[in-house]
Amino acid sequence: MRAFVFPGQGSQKVGMGKDLAEASPAAREVFEEVNEALLQNLSGMMAEGPEDELTLTQNAQPAIMANSIAVLRVLEREFGVRIADHASCVAGHSLGEYSALCAVGAFDLATTARLLKLRGRSMQAAVPVGEGTMAALLGADIESARALAEAAAGEGEVCEIANDNDPTQVVISGHRAAIERAVGMVKEHGIKRGMLLPVSAPFHCSLMQPAADRMADALSHTPPAAMALPVYANVTAGRVEDSEEERALLVEQVTGRVRWRESVMAMREDGVESFVELGGKVLVPMIGRIDKEAKTVSLISMEDCENFAKSLG
Repeated sequence: MRAFVFPGQGSQKVGMGKDLAEASPAAREVFEEVNEALLQNLSGMMAEGPEDELTLTQNAQPAIMANSIAVLRVLEREFGVRIADHASCVAGHSLGEYSALCAVGAFDLATTARLLKLRGRSMQAAVPVGEGTMAALLGADIESARALAEAAAGEGEVCEIANDNDPTQVVISGHRAAIERAVGMVKEHGIKRGMLLPVSAPFHCSLMQPAADRMADALSHTPPAAMALPVYANVTAGRVEDSEEERALLVEQVTGRVRWRESVMAMREDGVESFVELGGKVLVPMIGRIDKEAKTVSLISMEDCENFAKSLG
């Protein structure tokens, strides 16, 4: 059994998708369709920058999705590898869950791009710039991270677990003062290191409720189609086959924890042996730390896609 997985924010970089678009009409079509849907030259920004514009949440989210789906289309059209034939399930990290849903037909490409643009704008607008931030806790497990977050949360200040990425990395999110306090307290909780992240807002915590409300409204007018494959949802780390259930979970996902470590463990327990990351090399190292026995491959270039197709025989 094989899972196709899709990276989240932080995997963007200037030059992403450029070589693939030059080599493949299928990839170019994806980027052109996303540009048209968003009424902006996002593919130009992806290829040439500027980096500070690409890093903005409202640009990074649709860009990362477009890059992942471009890789998928190359697999399908250039090499005849259909996801429904060669995967048992899909999953994505945060915004990558939208990429996964696009891959299995729940949302078409233009709709996915517009939803992610709105999601990025709404998340950015939920908290005034400078009031919130996030930090990565390195050498932290979920228990030590939870204890630290509880200790650092002040009077009326939020400090919550945002991402449970792997057994050695947990991300916390909330008010800047509380997160900075937490970083200063890591040694007391047996955590190797705390590192503030260069993010523009405190994602995946209760401060994102205004963004969750915006997404609830948008998704109420955007019913997902039936999914060709089940998805493992971030907020439950469980298998979802019903697209209506998944629509509700996407709203919860804005404020909820990304339970990536548990999602990978759940897929493994359900028989998944190998993981194929499309459009990045962010999830593959995490999966390796979660389960050293899991087989992984990352597909970014035309050559990666060709080699993967050959490996399928």
